[in-house]
Amino acid sequence: MIFVRTFIGRINIVGFMVSCMSEQAAVDIVLIGGGIMSATLGAMLVTMEPRRRIVIVERAGQVGTESSQARNNAGTGHSGFCELNYMPEPADGSMAARVAAQFGLSRRWWDQLAAQGLLEPDSFLHPAAHMNVVFGDRDIDYLRRRFQTLHADPLFAGLEYTEDPITIARWAPLVMEGRGGGERVAATRHPDGTDIDFGALTTALMRIVTDAGGRVLLGHEVRALRQTPEGHWRVAGRNADGAFHVRARRVFVGAGGNALRLLQRARLPEVRGYGVLPVGAAFLRCSDPRVVGRHDAKVYGQAPIGAPPMSLPHLDKRIIAGAEHLMFGPYPTFSTKLLKHGSITDFFATLRGHNVAVLATAMWANRALVRYLVGQLVSGRRRKFACLTRYYPRADPRQWELISAGQRAQLVTPDAGRRGVLRSGTELVISADGTIAGLLGASPGASTAVPIMAELLQRWGYRVPADLLAS
Repeated sequence: MIFVRTFIGRINIVGFMVSCMSEQAAVDIVLIGGGIMSATLGAMLVTMEPRRRIVIVERAGQVGTESSQARNNAGTGHSGFCELNYMPEPADGSMAARVAAQFGLSRRWWDQLAAQGLLEPDSFLHPAAHMNVVFGDRDIDYLRRRFQTLHADPLFAGLEYTEDPITIARWAPLVMEGRGGGERVAATRHPDGTDIDFGALTTALMRIVTDAGGRVLLGHEVRALRQTPEGHWRVAGRNADGAFHVRARRVFVGAGGNALRLLQRARLPEVRGYGVLPVGAAFLRCSDPRVVGRHDAKVYGQAPIGAPPMSLPHLDKRIIAGAEHLMFGPYPTFSTKLLKHGSITDFFATLRGHNVAVLATAMWANRALVRYLVGQLVSGRRRKFACLTRYYPRADPRQWELISAGQRAQLVTPDAGRRGVLRSGTELVISADGTIAGLLGASPGASTAVPIMAELLQRWGYRVPADLLAS
């Protein structure tokens, strides 16, 4: 077996020149995709079962280049403090509490790795208060009732509410400066929120994998998955030197927007009828230190009527690769790609006879959403900037630039009547024999990666510490 070693940061990357493994020797687990999910699962495996032979396969030349890359996501440590879409009914805090508990499990595991000297939290996790700011009687009434619901839950101890402009100005000066005195404004604030560089976290977790002997193959694009008569999986694809293949006892598909297509190619009946719709985003970004230095929070607003839940506008302090920025958005973009660095044929490659009607009925049922997105897509920079000035009245257009962010695959699943339903969050799909699994969907996936991967390991028969499992 011939191989070469290269180094990216401190990650020991093993790239095979001809073929990855012989057909006779199967590795224990192949993880497809080099993002936060595979990095989390890989690090869990090598710390729990050090003797397991693990191979991570990534199509790009680096790990964490898609949704995990810091500028391709909002960087919010989703803990339910400010995400209003988790509570469409202000009296029901169950979803917010569930996400808060799951994020708490992620934090706990990161802390455990840090205590072992395997992670440096300061390299990816930064404090940032999580706030809501809303305007007008209807949204203020909603926010007040939401606060009353959450304030009684110990998970949200420390959450504050105010309608006092002076207090809001102290919490977020840019939000209140230049605002008319007659406008009603309300806000909530939790001081223990976080801004997370998931790209840096992905790199750190991959380092744990490779330091323990796991292999990360970069520039390897998986194109086929076939189960052998013995129940193993043959993972095949292309790299710069030609074809490659790996034989594995288990496979995890954590390939983001490419996950459904790979599970379809594996002929997994569990995803029959499933479809995805491409969703892209852009943000306005300011890097002027005179502005950035005056805002230390993530300020989430209420989504406009008809807007998708994931489009909550927010003005965020971000720290990416040590540099500080303000970002506002998201603004929807359109492409038939399912990965930022994918192909315009991505979406069409997922279409099957069993999911076309599912996708069509989902789009028809959400036609108001479709109209909203079309309206956003045709809006110019002036209209986009007007959205920013709702939250930062004195914003100077000369200090802001529009940047493209990540590309998502919005999951659509069939209901009992085979009608399509837009799904929020993520879904873990596991084959009947348990040999292959995949993760579909998007937010708040990265924040809840630990309990999701812990659930997978438990269903695979691993002994997972109880403090990593969601109740």
